[in-house]
Amino acid sequence: MMVVIDTNILVSALWSRDGTPAKIISMVLTGAIIPCYDYRIICEYREVLGRPKFGFSQGEINSLIDWFESNGQSIIAEPTKRRFTDDSDKKFYEVAKQCEAILITENLKHFPKDSKIMSASEFLNKYSI
Repeated sequence: MMVVIDTNILVSALWSRDGTPAKIISMVLTGAIIPCYDYRIICEYREVLGRPKFGFSQGEINSLIDWFESNGQSIIAEPTKRRFTDDSDKKFYEVAKQCEAILITENLKHFPKDSKIMSASEFLNKYSI
């Protein structure tokens, strides 16, 4: 199953290794789900995770992103004409639509209503093995 993972899920997963977002990332790392991404998403992951306020090591950031790039699906997404309150969210939506993936985010209000856009807990309730 293909998924697109919003940056807030990665931050939360690294912040709390026992939380729901960490379970999503564990599913990625075990191959239960396949992350879809494009260069814009990878750039945002690197920029946000590298912020000093989070205190994540460059090694753990690189390991996680390298895993996504090695085991995920790189996509070139068609632009959408939909308007977004925050244009930085648009790339996640475009990639999810392009690869027909589920978009996992904790910022549901930033995205259109869509059954394939869900929170980490909604995803786990529906798809947890």
